[in-house]
Amino acid sequence: MALTSAFTSFNLPVKNAEQSKAFFTGLGFELNPQFPENENSAAIVIGDNLQVMLINQSFFNTLTEKESVDTSKYAQMTIALAFESREKVNEIVNAAVSLGGKLHAEPEDHGFMYHWGFVDLDGHLWAINYMNMDAAQG
Repeated sequence: MALTSAFTSFNLPVKNAEQSKAFFTGLGFELNPQFPENENSAAIVIGDNLQVMLINQSFFNTLTEKESVDTSKYAQMTIALAFESREKVNEIVNAAVSLGGKLHAEPEDHGFMYHWGFVDLDGHLWAINYMNMDAAQG
């Protein structure tokens, strides 16, 4: 059997964990009750067995000897999430913009796949997708 993770959590450095927590809960995501909140971080559930840890930049810097990416200049990764409909994609991206995020490119409609994205308060890129698997396989 291939190697798989039972639970995935990725850490994102943020300028202000409280503001980022408000942004992501404003989108409709929930806090992970198994990870207590504190002034340095918040755990946001973004899928089954998947979360993002929003960690204040100063604390994040203690976790690594490497320099963090300046998201105003560089993209380190795009976080891609899939949802149940095109309407949900639009709802999430529009909510992100209303909460202070920015649009990332124009929506792309490939028939079987619909893609749009936003940039969060700290410059991280989020790709929000819908894929019709029946149409993709047919």
